[in-house]
Amino acid sequence: MTTTDLQTRNLFIGYSAVIVISLMVGIAGNWWFLAAVPAAVLFGYLAVVDFRKIFYVLFFFIPLTVEVWLPNGVVTDMPTEQIAVILTGMYLLYVLRNGKNMRPDFALHPISLMLLIHLGWLFFTAITSEDFIISLKFSLAKTWYVTPFYFLAGSLLKTEKQMRTLTWIVLIPLSFTIIYVLKNFAGYGFSFADVNKVMYPFYRNKVAFACMLSIFLPFVWFMRQGYRRFSWPWLLLAAATALILIGIQFSYTRAAYVTIAMGIGAYFFIKWRLMKVALSFAAIIAILYAAAMVSHNNYLDHKPVYEKTITHEDFNDLLNATTKGQDVSTMERVYRWVAAGHMVAERPWLGWGPGTFTNFYKTYTLAGFRTYVSDNKEGSGIHCYYLMTLVEQGFIGLLLFVGLVFLVLLKGEIVYHQTKDPSRRRMLLAVLTTTVIIDGLLLINDLVETDKIGSFFFLCMAVIVNVDLMNRQDLSGNPQPAQVMQQ
Repeated sequence: MTTTDLQTRNLFIGYSAVIVISLMVGIAGNWWFLAAVPAAVLFGYLAVVDFRKIFYVLFFFIPLTVEVWLPNGVVTDMPTEQIAVILTGMYLLYVLRNGKNMRPDFALHPISLMLLIHLGWLFFTAITSEDFIISLKFSLAKTWYVTPFYFLAGSLLKTEKQMRTLTWIVLIPLSFTIIYVLKNFAGYGFSFADVNKVMYPFYRNKVAFACMLSIFLPFVWFMRQGYRRFSWPWLLLAAATALILIGIQFSYTRAAYVTIAMGIGAYFFIKWRLMKVALSFAAIIAILYAAAMVSHNNYLDHKPVYEKTITHEDFNDLLNATTKGQDVSTMERVYRWVAAGHMVAERPWLGWGPGTFTNFYKTYTLAGFRTYVSDNKEGSGIHCYYLMTLVEQGFIGLLLFVGLVFLVLLKGEIVYHQTKDPSRRRMLLAVLTTTVIIDGLLLINDLVETDKIGSFFFLCMAVIVNVDLMNRQDLSGNPQPAQVMQQ
């Protein structure tokens, strides 16, 4: 028997003993939590031997994540947040042990540097925050989003084959949740009034469901093109595309419809090299609109009529009410945005501190914009990530975040036109389209710190950087194999 065979046998015997002892002690003492010990031991073993597998496990659980409320109002995403924390620790240990042998080009890429500057300012504004503890927790949580979903993803996702693997790993549980939701929804006759009732436990509401499907649609669409037409994988991905579109349709979520249209438009903007024009136009429109609302307090003209601003139980009525300013979800956003404007006026440069908007905004609201859900019992946020960044991190923080968003899109377009390899082009189109969809969703939602959206926000950046670095290697005439982390 070889040394390897002996080690394998000993590991098998040891693990079997752990299973038997855990179950026997658990049954004898009625301690059912001990049944989880074998899984924890296996997880720990993989963390030491090959945490690439844990990275894939993390993405497998993203569609299946359940929000759990803990004492003192703390909410966590289980089990993804816990896995992300473990991977962050493992990656940092890996860097400390192997940092001298790691190539610095990924960390020194302009997108990486801009992301690090953004994070640096986040921590700085945590120090100056109105509530240091909340801001520190928020900043630490951001760290264990960025580390596995950007830096670790940048080390593990280099080729289209790896991207396909990731797509399948996410798609299988995602498809299960879509079928689960649609099956439950059928019991209500697909009634718009009941759509939020069928999302539990995998999604907080219909918006979270629709957003998750919208951002993953480009992955399925473009990865399908990497397979031979009408092969089994191609057919399965085509069927998955249809399933995702059905799920989006029955989510009755306006943001999903609009941002998918934005994603389709982005495809042509990238192809025709119009991203710079599109972003310039968007920036000018945003600045002019903000100036118009602030000038002479024109925003006061948009106060809702309290008695008419209600929740609608028919989707067509909702669309009609939205145009008239009589939809409660839209006008509740305006209520909070007005409060945000007053908060910005008081602390324009450093902001109030990361994660603090919900704690302070109510004293800055105007009664004329109030809706019947303004008590905000669920403690939800501002519903515009850009405005939230402005409130919590000041104008400098907003400029850094918007600069990061613009840099990713502009650099992504440049890299796409420099790329000759068809598989890399498919990867780029998938992540760039997803990025545009997420950027659009951030206009009316706070999603970067949610695992179902934020994970892909950072992963897409990592893929763009990797393709850029591989293109540079090809142009240098000395291509190197994709560097994958070894343990």
